[in-house]
Amino acid sequence: MTETLIQGIIDALGGSVGKEAIVFIISMIPILELRGALLVAGPLLGVPVSVAVPLSVVGNIIPVPFILLLITPVFRWMKGTKLFRPMVEKLESKAMSKSDQIEKYEFWGLVLFVGIPLPGTGAWTGSLIAALLGIKFKKAFPAVILGICMATVIMCFISYVLLGGVNLLG
Repeated sequence: MTETLIQGIIDALGGSVGKEAIVFIISMIPILELRGALLVAGPLLGVPVSVAVPLSVVGNIIPVPFILLLITPVFRWMKGTKLFRPMVEKLESKAMSKSDQIEKYEFWGLVLFVGIPLPGTGAWTGSLIAALLGIKFKKAFPAVILGICMATVIMCFISYVLLGGVNLLG
């Protein structure tokens, strides 16, 4: 599914925007985020790591403050409607099913949740869980940023060294 989504985005945007814009846009999309952007940037699009990293990091950070600060009131409003209530309850339930380590360790749990690139983790879900758990912005935002930095290092190694064939030793 992820590969199809990525290919669809590349096909849709490929003729109208540059490779760098594709990397930036993918980094802002839930599920794909920075991880998908760096996987696309290196092996598929050939965007240099020095360009891909800042684009991916900034793109992944942009939605975070909005999620941390606004998702709770937006969800509250949506749950007041017959149309959106089931969708919001499903999203909340799915996010909260992954909240154990964040709830237990708060800051460091959130850092690890965002930073370790596993399916269902990342800045979007981590921010959603932090907001639903009521973790203050002053604590959650730096934890998410640190997690994004951790994910960047891991994904650069995977994308550019393992899959891209870059030799870091010269």
